[in-house]
Amino acid sequence: MSRIGKNPITIPEGVTVEHKDGLVTVKGKLGELKQQVQDIDVKIEDNVITFERTSDKSDQKAKHGLYRALVNNMIEGVSNGFTKSLELVGVGYRASNQGNKLDLAVGYSHNIILDLAPEVKVETISEKGKNPVVKLTSHDKQLVGQVAAKIRSMRKPEPYKGKGIKFVGEQLRRKAGKSA
Repeated sequence: MSRIGKNPITIPEGVTVEHKDGLVTVKGKLGELKQQVQDIDVKIEDNVITFERTSDKSDQKAKHGLYRALVNNMIEGVSNGFTKSLELVGVGYRASNQGNKLDLAVGYSHNIILDLAPEVKVETISEKGKNPVVKLTSHDKQLVGQVAAKIRSMRKPEPYKGKGIKFVGEQLRRKAGKSA
């Protein structure tokens, strides 16, 4: 049995969870999220959600832990939110934002301007002597990760000098240069 799928989820105060026709809806102070749940029984009793399989088929075993993790991330997101931070490493690399438009200068001939989803809040931090940081915040974990990956793909970190866009705290595999 799935170890993750077996674990019950306790619903914190201020969060409401509804299950109707295979659709789980989670509402909280930061927003509302929906997830379709198939082949798994969802039971909500006394502020505790449990997930149970109807059979031992391999696809149901795979979905058991998956749906539990997705619903747990939804509950975590609408109550606390998720944050991803990206660091721009390189001479002349800059980031600025106007509302939900992110303007990146990462070594190309023109700046890259990205229109972000309205659910994602963006903040740019530029301090003298430090690399610029782009901070993304939202209640949807999947959306924050997807937007962060899209921004990182604009200039992936290279292995020799480490220049590029990387996640804060990410360890890069560095290579030695040419040996003389």
